[in-house]
This record gives sequence, structure tokens and C-alpha cells, in this order.
Amino acid sequence: MLKPDTWIREMCKKHKMISPFVDKLIAKNKISYGLSSYGYDIRVADEYKVFTNVHNVLVDPKSFDQKSFVDIKAPYCIVPPNSFALARTIEYFRIPRNVTGLCIGKSTYARCGIVVNITPLEAEWEGYLTIEISNTTPLPAKIYSNEGIAQLLFLGAEKPCEISYKDRKGKYQKQIGVTLPRIIKKS
Repeated sequence: MLKPDTWIREMCKKHKMISPFVDKLIAKNKISYGLSSYGYDIRVADEYKVFTNVHNVLVDPKSFDQKSFVDIKAPYCIVPPNSFALARTIEYFRIPRNVTGLCIGKSTYARCGIVVNITPLEAEWEGYLTIEISNTTPLPAKIYSNEGIAQLLFLGAEKPCEISYKDRKGKYQKQIGVTLPRIIKKS
């Protein structure tokens, strides 16, 4: 069942599910962020990894080459045409055992050809979210740091899962900063 603003507020105050938590939607002269009716609009931090083809490397999730991007720390990020950037949220998340979080891109960016993707926030996952930002247009696109980038919806289950992300020691548990792709290597 989709969780309302009252539940989100209570979980943030009692269990620090989202930190820092903004108790209302902030929208004046900004791309909105904070608590909404049935979700939470997350903010993008000022740290970006923008993909570049300067070194002409292969993007391989099993062997990721750091030469495939340029690090940027700024009040905004220009994502080149038909390109991609990674970023992270300002907020740190602690997802309850009986909840999954889903992300939807904000309409303001979607109407500019910007697609935002975040994989599900699984039961008992904790950390800063890594945000995937695609510029689908033939023009450069501007992303504003410290403003809204996407909305999270929280879905609650009738009972807790048998094995959570924390239980199985997920590879992105407690991630800090913009986190690159990882694979679990056999030991």
C-alpha cells in the first residue's frame, strides 16, 4: 500500500528514515523538494560524474573504467547532449524492513528531456542514493544542485520480508557519495 505524508513524517521523526528531512514541499524559485502528499521529493547534491568520450573507453559494469567520466562539484551541472551523469542525493535513507521505495522522475525535468532513474530502495537498505541522469536531447541540459530531482514513493507490505537487503549484505549498503557500479566477486 502506498504510504501517505503522515506516515512518511512519522517515520522520519521517529526512525530518521530520511535525513535531513524537509517537512513540507519547498517550491518558490526552486525545483520542488520535500514532503508531498504521497511521497518525498529528493534533492541532488553538488557532486556529479559526467560521462565523457575523451578517452574512448568502454562502459562495462563488471570492469568500470574511471576514465569514462569527469568529476564536477558545482552549484549546477551541464549534462552534454545525448549523454549521462551520475549524482547523489543530499538525503540519507534508512528504509524499514517492510517497505520498498520507488523513484519517479520529476515532471519539470522530464518535460526538458531529462530522464532520472534510481533503482528501488529495498527493505532495510541504507545510504545516499546514487542518481542516474540521462539527457535525451540533442542540446546541453542544466541540472540544479540542492534542488529537487525526483520523487520517492514508499510502498508498505502487510508483513516484513524474510530476507532484507541488509540481511544479504547488499553491495550498495551504506553507500556514501556517488557510487559506481559494483559486482560481487567470487571468493
